[in-house]
Amino acid sequence: MAIKKARISIDRDIEISKVDERIYSSFIEHLGRAVYEGIYQPGQKSADADGLRQDTIDLIREARVPMVRYPGGNFVSGFLWEDSVGPVSERPSRIDPAWMVVETNEFGLHEFMNWSKKADVKPMYAINLGTRGTLDARNVIEYCNVKQGSYYSDLRRKNGAEEPFDIKLWCLGNEMDGPWQMGHKTAAEYGRAAAEAGRIMKMVDPSIETVACGSAFSGMPTFASWEATVLQEAYDQIDYLSLHSYYGNRDDNTPDFLASSVDMDEFIKSVVSICDYVKALKREKREINLSFDEWNVWYHSNEADKQIPHWVKHPHQLEDIYNLEDALLVGSMMITLLRHADRVKIACLAQLVNVIAPIMTSDTGAWRQTIYYPYMQASTMGRGTVLNTAVKVDCYESKYGDAPFIDSVVIKDEERETLTVFAVNKDLENDYEVTMDVRQFEGYQLVENLLLTGEDLKAVNTEEDPDRVKSVAVSNACVEDGSLKMRFPARSWNVVRLAPAAK
Repeated sequence: MAIKKARISIDRDIEISKVDERIYSSFIEHLGRAVYEGIYQPGQKSADADGLRQDTIDLIREARVPMVRYPGGNFVSGFLWEDSVGPVSERPSRIDPAWMVVETNEFGLHEFMNWSKKADVKPMYAINLGTRGTLDARNVIEYCNVKQGSYYSDLRRKNGAEEPFDIKLWCLGNEMDGPWQMGHKTAAEYGRAAAEAGRIMKMVDPSIETVACGSAFSGMPTFASWEATVLQEAYDQIDYLSLHSYYGNRDDNTPDFLASSVDMDEFIKSVVSICDYVKALKREKREINLSFDEWNVWYHSNEADKQIPHWVKHPHQLEDIYNLEDALLVGSMMITLLRHADRVKIACLAQLVNVIAPIMTSDTGAWRQTIYYPYMQASTMGRGTVLNTAVKVDCYESKYGDAPFIDSVVIKDEERETLTVFAVNKDLENDYEVTMDVRQFEGYQLVENLLLTGEDLKAVNTEEDPDRVKSVAVSNACVEDGSLKMRFPARSWNVVRLAPAAK
């Protein structure tokens, strides 16, 4: 093993953007055990009187998750929102063709809003633009956001919510470019549907923001032309365009897998370019920003999911058990999102509990998966302003092109007077000694240095051994003569925090 060198360069006045806290959001879909047994399980030992699991809420609050997208996902394109309100005993059970299961609607809109308050998260609500349309968009926002005096607002009050839910962020459908999607549309068809839904929803409540569907992933054959067409149709009625990306190590090629963040970076740059092209084409002054509202590693559970029988209730579905290398990629993906904080204002780690999730549960408890740590630490320590972060480091060849061995981003939080370095060392063999000039932050000293690493890239956390892979405090950094000197071990996620010396 060799020790290699790298340098990080920053300037406290050269900023990318203030971080929108919604970049640390997540996602709960009516899928598998995300809702049932994940956040809602009456009778479970930690569940409250409403059946909401406190052990899950504790981990969500620990991660300071600011917002949760709900109720889908592919599920939403066949969802009838009216099924999810009113007396639980009167709600219908329906088949969900998206995931070949039965949805009981025992947990619905009111229950989600109640859970949101207890978990201290804001809602990001998705409407069905697959098998439904403009009228239903109008009805659901009337139900949620109009105070009283109309049919649906008074129905909400009758169902127990006197005050409006006041949901401010709305997804106009989900992955409508995908042939797998119920109600799949062409770009022109979807663009018109999104424009009309967004227009009528803003007529009901002008204070809301809307997210239109971009491509389901960058490899879609319609990518780029889809975005351009949708934006030309709906530009005036939308505020954000969505991106989705999942990555997997199916070929067991860890260097290529860890280079997936290079692909994510190019995806973001491409979509920003398309948004700005349509802005110029339409002579607009208003900018469309991005909502990367599904991102994660997803591949471990694919074979197991093929064995699940159809039309059962909340099976163990999409339950990826994450390992160390997954955590490293999630760290790099989080860094990539932050480097684009000027345009990526919303991002949702998909999903939150049990289903491709940082949190897992059983009947007896909840525990942190490996990917929880970079997500939680970015969320709790990455508030502030992203500095333009230049990393001088060697690269390696990957299927996505040249990939730097070190991914890093630096966050300045003037309110809390902290400077935080997030970094991933993707070199599987070699440690890196990294320096960063911090003379502009005179008087700042090391206050925290956290490390997640291990010898076994395939190591996982389980209920029996929940701390096998976790972040620990180390002493791999120091400030000397205006230089921050850091050691990033091979295959590691690193957090280094500075603050003014106590006076």
